[in-house]
Amino acid sequence: MNRKPLMVLVVEDHAAIARQIVDFLDGLKWQTDHAATGMLAIDLATRNAYDVVLLDLNLPDLDGLEVCRAIKARAPRNVPVLMLTARDAFEDKARGFNQGADDYLTKPFDLRELALRCEALARRGQLHVGQELRVGPLTLQPREKRALCGGAPLPLTLAGFKVLQALCGAYPHAVSRSALTHELWGTNPPDSDALKSHVYALRKQLELAGAGTMIVTIPQLGYRLELKEAADV
Repeated sequence: MNRKPLMVLVVEDHAAIARQIVDFLDGLKWQTDHAATGMLAIDLATRNAYDVVLLDLNLPDLDGLEVCRAIKARAPRNVPVLMLTARDAFEDKARGFNQGADDYLTKPFDLRELALRCEALARRGQLHVGQELRVGPLTLQPREKRALCGGAPLPLTLAGFKVLQALCGAYPHAVSRSALTHELWGTNPPDSDALKSHVYALRKQLELAGAGTMIVTIPQLGYRLELKEAADV
């Protein structure tokens, strides 16, 4: 089966289980990050735009429900959370869903089913993609791959549009370089720093359109949109 590569965060403190999941997803050519603690999971989910978070409830530092709440509150976009746990009582599942979980899979589970659930959650998370996005003077029309600044069309390349769409979707949060790279090239990024060139060109287009310096660099992280310098257009 041909699958679109996903970007997944695996939150699991049991090393053997984590390795089994990561190896399986890597075999599907998906991009995976691993966190063995709740604090690291929150940090990664805040800095990267994942398609799905696989979250174990039994973590050494924080309760998984607390981690779920934090991710839902702080992540740059509404990332789907699939809880993985041995707790199979109805009350446990109800608490998970009440804290923001999007799906629930009890251990042990079939890795093939895990992948199918990830794909279903990722598709659900993309349902908003066709909706118009508005940030300050910017209007994005994802279905038409069209961007406007103050009502005037922006002559963007497809790569420039994808970068701007990711930044608008995450606003006011930052988007990491790794997330933008994955958005543009999936699991086969170029060797050169092509992302920097695309961001530079996009900045120039926005400045020429009178929007000011909207794209700011966050050191050691990535980029975000900032409106305070945007001109009235």
